[in-house]
Amino acid sequence: MWKEYSSGYIKNNRSSGITVIAAAFLSALLLSLLCGVFYNLWKYEVERIEREEGSWQSRITGEFDPEEIRAVQSFAGVTKVEVREEESGETVLDLYFQNMSQVLEDTPKAARLAGASKEDVTYHHALLSMYLVRDPEDPAPRLVFPFFILVTLLASVSLIVIIHNAFAVSMNDRVYQLGILSSVGAAPGQIRACLMQEAAVLCTLPVLAGSLLGIAGSAGVMEITNVIARDIPGRQPAVFGYHPLVFAVTVLISAVTIWISAWIPARKLSRMTPMEALKHTGEVQLKRRKNSRILAAVFGMEGELAGNALKAQRRSLRTASLSLILSLLAFTLMQCFFTLSAISTRETYFEKYQDAWDIMVSVKDTKVDRIEEAEEIRSLPGVENAVVYQKVTAKTLVAEEELSADMKANGGFSNASREQAIQTEEGWLVHAPLVIMDDNSFLAYCEQIGVTSGLDGAVIRNQISDVMDPDFRHARSLPYLKEENSERTVKNPEEEGKWAQIPVLAYTEEVPVLREEYGTEDPYELVYFLPASLWTAVRDQIGVNGEDSIIRILAKEPVTRKALNGIESDITQLLGEKYTIESENRIQEKETNDREIQGMMLILGGFCVLLALIGISSVFSNTLGYVRQRRREFARYLSVGMTPAGLRKMFCIEALVIAGRPVLITLPVSALIVWYMLRMSYMEAETFFDEAPVLPVAVFMLAILGAVAFAYYLGWRRVRKIDLAEALRDDTMF
Repeated sequence: MWKEYSSGYIKNNRSSGITVIAAAFLSALLLSLLCGVFYNLWKYEVERIEREEGSWQSRITGEFDPEEIRAVQSFAGVTKVEVREEESGETVLDLYFQNMSQVLEDTPKAARLAGASKEDVTYHHALLSMYLVRDPEDPAPRLVFPFFILVTLLASVSLIVIIHNAFAVSMNDRVYQLGILSSVGAAPGQIRACLMQEAAVLCTLPVLAGSLLGIAGSAGVMEITNVIARDIPGRQPAVFGYHPLVFAVTVLISAVTIWISAWIPARKLSRMTPMEALKHTGEVQLKRRKNSRILAAVFGMEGELAGNALKAQRRSLRTASLSLILSLLAFTLMQCFFTLSAISTRETYFEKYQDAWDIMVSVKDTKVDRIEEAEEIRSLPGVENAVVYQKVTAKTLVAEEELSADMKANGGFSNASREQAIQTEEGWLVHAPLVIMDDNSFLAYCEQIGVTSGLDGAVIRNQISDVMDPDFRHARSLPYLKEENSERTVKNPEEEGKWAQIPVLAYTEEVPVLREEYGTEDPYELVYFLPASLWTAVRDQIGVNGEDSIIRILAKEPVTRKALNGIESDITQLLGEKYTIESENRIQEKETNDREIQGMMLILGGFCVLLALIGISSVFSNTLGYVRQRRREFARYLSVGMTPAGLRKMFCIEALVIAGRPVLITLPVSALIVWYMLRMSYMEAETFFDEAPVLPVAVFMLAILGAVAFAYYLGWRRVRKIDLAEALRDDTMF
């Protein structure tokens, strides 16, 4: 009998069954897609860390004899130990554990077997954090992976609620029928078994199909990501992977969700007395509420009825409302953030240095005076100008009496941290970056600033930002020194007694045309520009050396990507056999930056769309499911004189409220957050509003409005087919 009842109900109530099937399929699809994408992002990040930093989990450094190494190798839980000898003579043991969660607990024990202390142990925090193994002593927050997990869990909960709501609507629709069955002797256990059987029949195939389609969708997402990021230098393509455990977890979550979603209302129905079930009409219970008066004032009677109906459905619509609000808010803030970031990057990097470089070539482990091809580079076709230079870290002494009046009025070194300036008996010891230029470029720089050319002295950047003004975007500059001393002392930052006297040709605020920033991280640094020949003479006295040399190239107009690629190719042929070089060009750098932003926007935008889909799916499930429950409500409205046009207006108002609520909440919240971001970045509001992402946000809003409107349109198509006499009669068995 129960089999006949279930099959008869499913056959004669296709709309209710389709609602459950659609909810199960869509939820399984989105859940599988979400889990698949998350797994592949996690897999790619783990592979990147292992490729760039190694796959070791913990490391012990020291001097060990063979017996101590064997003791570590035989330690319980250690699967492999890689032994390396450092140039310093120390031995490094890279440890791999069978159970990664035991790394923090077992590594100190293994270290004690080797006679090492806690200070000799290093953990691979980046890799361990990907397995949720967190060291309390790790200073880095490493919140990205836990954040992704939290987002995935929240989205999964939202998808689970969709299935639950679909079953709640379907079960509530049958209270009256089950009351009749209970009155003629059906036991609560039989009713529960019947409802659970129906859930299995309706949802098994949709869950499997949705899960498989979600796997295909996650593979497609990874391919799209590879296409977008294919030209990013150094990035390895993501290889799609899917662990069987991910599929098992996805299907298990869907199955458990369906079982719980069906069991909760089934248990509730089975506990109702026959009298309670027979009195149940299946209608949404409406009450007059104060909040409906606004809608009543604006839209009349239909507005009040729509407001009351929405209040009565507030629990079932909670997931939809929250998902739509979060998706629109996240999408709006993402668009605003990346717009602000793009403006800031353009102003502070690409536009600021647009005329300072076209190609940058890094010559590895080579001193500036060892590069003899500078003139050949300048004579290459398409090259307008080239500067070969090297950066060296040093320190210099600044006496109190040397400070300019403006510098003293601004507090002198009173606001400097110990990392920026150290007070000594002779004065303040500050950082002094040395920019060593090839001789011809230095002579051209001297001519540029109007100084008598010479290779026997340095030019000092005599400029400091107003440290009392936090507006870094419009920083006010002050003179640093009085420009009196003709010689300055430059010291080795690491070794005492290593120093040299540097003759000063000039103090200036005008710097060479290079892609370099001065005084940004440390406003108190005093920058020296030196010719290579002078540096060769004093280098051994100071005892510091730069690691790499840099070649800055300006190309002839018109500057195109093709022209810059041609110059890079010529430089590679000229220098590639003799030196190890890396190069980048300005146009490719800009395009790469744009692609990276687009890729991030695609990923985050996809997440926002997923949230919106969850909300819209809930709206569809709720709207189509509640149409059957509300048919008596609509029939009563028609019986007392409301026209079909009035019902249609009521539906339009409900759709407008559901879709409009996220807009009304998002706009003021977004405006407040954007105002805060503008304030923190010291960017003029006019600059942001000229490029504000109005169009994409408006399209996203209209997409939400259109989807909600379509859901209510489908509901209206069912409502208008209601037979008044049939709807007012009691429910039948099927």
